[in-house]
Amino acid sequence: MDIKKIQDLIKLVNKTNIAELSIEDQDGKITIKQKDSISDHYLQPNQFNPFYSIPPQNQIPQNQQSSANAKEEKGSNENSNHIVIKSPMIGTFYSRPSPDKPNFVEVGEPIEIGKVICILEAMKLFNEIESEVSGTIVKVLVENSSPVEFDQPLFIVSPK
Repeated sequence: MDIKKIQDLIKLVNKTNIAELSIEDQDGKITIKQKDSISDHYLQPNQFNPFYSIPPQNQIPQNQQSSANAKEEKGSNENSNHIVIKSPMIGTFYSRPSPDKPNFVEVGEPIEIGKVICILEAMKLFNEIESEVSGTIVKVLVENSSPVEFDQPLFIVSPK
C-alpha cells in the first residue's frame, strides 16, 4: 500500500467518528486507530517521552533484511530453532495496552498466530503487532516505552 493511500486513510479516520480501520491487501495489513482508542496515558503532560531517549547499549544489532510485516527468522544467539520476531516499523514499543494493564505477553507464556504481542506507536498512531507464529515466548528483548528501529528484534519465540 503506498504512502498516499495511507495518508488518505488517516485523514478519513481523523475526520469521522471511526474508532478503528483495518485494511489488508496483497502488500500487507494496516490498522489505523483514533488516538483515544488504545490509550492516551503514555504521553501525558509532564511525562518523559521515551522516544527521544538514548537507546540502551545492549540492543541486538540490526539485521539487513526488510519486510512490511513483523519479522520472524530462524536462528538466534540462544538456540538455532528459535524464531526472532522483529519490529515492522520505527516507533515506541509498549508491552501493555496502558500503564495500569498487564503485559500482552510474558516470558514462558504460549502465544498463537494473531495474538497481540505489543503496541508500536509512531506519530501518535498506536499499532497493535500480532504474532505470526505459534510457540512460547523465550525472551522479551525490548523494555517497555523504549524506542525501536525498523527490523529490530523484539521477541525470541520457541515455535510449537
